[in-house]
Amino acid sequence: MNTVTIPKKLASEGDLIVIPMKEYEALLGLKKIREFVPTSAQRNALIRARKNRRDGKYLTLDELRRKLGFTS
Repeated sequence: MNTVTIPKKLASEGDLIVIPMKEYEALLGLKKIREFVPTSAQRNALIRARKNRRDGKYLTLDELRRKLGFTS
């Protein structure tokens, strides 16, 4: 069994995290995933959608199906 000595300063300041190597490698793999960056038009559409939602201007899925003539 290996022994690891952790400096008191690291342990007391909360700067130490211990995780298994496989989890650490999986975490590093996440850095390779590109993050979604919306275009200006997409950001504006999202702002409008959030405003409409806040103002109650939306349809539920059931309401949309009824308006489109679909039945469950």
